[in-house]
Amino acid sequence: MTDIAVTVLPSADPQGGGDVWGVAPAMRAVETTGARAVELGDETQMIVVGGRVDQDELRRAIDEHPGVSVVQLPSAGVDSYVETMRATRRDGLVFTSAKGAYSAPVAEHALALTLATLRSLPLRARATSWEQEQRGITLNGAKVLIIGAGGIGTELLRLLGVFDVEVTMVVRTPRGVDGAARTITSDQLGEVLPDMDVVVVAAALTDGTTKIVGEAELAAMKSTAVLVNIARGPLVDTDALVSALAAGEIGGAGLDVVDPEPLPDGHPLWDEPRALVTPHQANTNVMTEPLFQARVEANIRALAEGGEPVGVVDVDAGY
Repeated sequence: MTDIAVTVLPSADPQGGGDVWGVAPAMRAVETTGARAVELGDETQMIVVGGRVDQDELRRAIDEHPGVSVVQLPSAGVDSYVETMRATRRDGLVFTSAKGAYSAPVAEHALALTLATLRSLPLRARATSWEQEQRGITLNGAKVLIIGAGGIGTELLRLLGVFDVEVTMVVRTPRGVDGAARTITSDQLGEVLPDMDVVVVAAALTDGTTKIVGEAELAAMKSTAVLVNIARGPLVDTDALVSALAAGEIGGAGLDVVDPEPLPDGHPLWDEPRALVTPHQANTNVMTEPLFQARVEANIRALAEGGEPVGVVDVDAGY
């Protein structure tokens, strides 16, 4: 049990108009650890962001309360918080995210989209008559490229272990990844893309990764290869993807994230028979609430015991 004073943002009042899905699990974490839930004030030691929150409000909460030493963000990707984190950083303050916490459900969804696109399920789901032409490619024996070796990428690598696949991981800085046939950095993408059957985007969105899959990368892929994106929409050049699919330059795309998002009615991707779009629900609230609760509990205990928090954000790198 701990006496850490925790403030959960935003308000638990659903009438406030904000996304408050993380408030309930955060409050359960406070109760489970024996911490104290307090209104934002001088005694606050930890702020937990329980959902989408106004960035100006968050900045004020941090700037005006120097006793805060941990700010727990609700998402694994923190691109929408980067400016706030950089503007408010100070000695003794760490930002923690949910990176790694949601890896299992998101990697599961990535595998589902991979199998669906390889087996031409987007086209089959739209069919209104029995087709004679045979379609579909097996994942067994495939060459898979995973762009991003964080929690989601490494969990997907583990799931792919039951298939006879050769996996190449794209890492930010050269290093080995257990279970991968090899690792490369993003400047080597052009060298390996022509050999890949599946390309999965699982990277953090930063200034350096925006449109990491663009016209050149799509052109380098096999005409039978499929692209899966379960990270952030702007990692893929949407216009280039639409063109590549329409021209049959790649075999298909499974997208849980898009740019723009939400994808507007009438967008060409909705009518593209080789595209499968899911509405950014690789993890739902039902899946993530217990995982977020566990992350908040871990970081309350770390703060109480003087340990290293889980999911610390590299503010300079942006993830």
